[in-house]
Amino acid sequence: MTHLTRRALIGLTGAVGLATVAGCGSQEATPASSGSDSAGTTDGGFPVSIKHALGTASIEQTPSRIVTIGQGATEAAIALGTFPIGTETYTWGADKDGHLPWVREAYEKDGKELPKTFEGGEQLDVETIATLEPDLVLAPWSGLTQKQYDLLAEICPVVAYEKTAWTTTWDAEIATVAKALGKPSEGQQVIEQLKKTLAEAGGKHPDWKGKTFSYIYTQGQGTLGVYMPTEQRVAMISALGLTPDPALADVKSKDGSDWALIGLENADELSQSQLLFTWYMDAATKKQVLSQPLYAKIPAIKRGSVVAPDDQQLVTAMSMINPLTVPWVLPKLTPLIDAAVKKLGA
Repeated sequence: MTHLTRRALIGLTGAVGLATVAGCGSQEATPASSGSDSAGTTDGGFPVSIKHALGTASIEQTPSRIVTIGQGATEAAIALGTFPIGTETYTWGADKDGHLPWVREAYEKDGKELPKTFEGGEQLDVETIATLEPDLVLAPWSGLTQKQYDLLAEICPVVAYEKTAWTTTWDAEIATVAKALGKPSEGQQVIEQLKKTLAEAGGKHPDWKGKTFSYIYTQGQGTLGVYMPTEQRVAMISALGLTPDPALADVKSKDGSDWALIGLENADELSQSQLLFTWYMDAATKKQVLSQPLYAKIPAIKRGSVVAPDDQQLVTAMSMINPLTVPWVLPKLTPLIDAAVKKLGA
């Protein structure tokens, strides 16, 4: 799965491979503020050692020049008072400079200079990252390869994913970033606040509780895939009170990823999903997918109990749970869920 596709799959971080792309409660998780790149007190102490799938990161002292790769680490770091100096550029769901809107808003609100952006995915621009002279690279939810990691590890400590690319849960990512920054207690506070915010948002809509749903995607003619309950976009909808369709509980991916192709010929497996959540790369893709008889006959598609926003930024925000996306996405997402639930009738 390529970087673009993961975002494309995950909510859309990418373009067309098989990697990925993609929140306001009553309380908002507000980033810590300061006049420097790294702020706030540390509660974990240094040195810190973090073992992951690609190696071990040994962080000797409080990092101040952070570079982030993948999704979510930028937002987690900001919430903990550290504004990265470099971030992977986004080509889907971002502005003309490659910045996601909630990230830009956080930097501008705090009066910080926007981070340098660089190409990610399979063409990761290690050279540009090196020129930034980072003292820590955070990539806990990414598709970082062993080769890329080895190159970056010659520059500074690098924190990658624990087991498999693009499978880190949202709370594990925040906890990992917090540990790397020497702020594990603050990280746990951020996690608990996000859980509370999502629960409160869902609690305002008791008619959502228990409604079954599936989060699906396609990769072209004749394909149909589903995201697993542990995948961050599914976790967000679950946290709002809806229930992943039990009929898909036995679906497994072949590579340990959080998504799996089941084939359009198995579209009937979605017959018990009261709601469907999905996204389309563009209007032409949407038209092509909906024109397929087997797809069009899925009960939720037929009755219109579907949440499938066309806004790329919203799709991306829906694909990840973190302190910046949740307050940004909820005011936009909840009306869409309401409309889909109303399609179910009495």
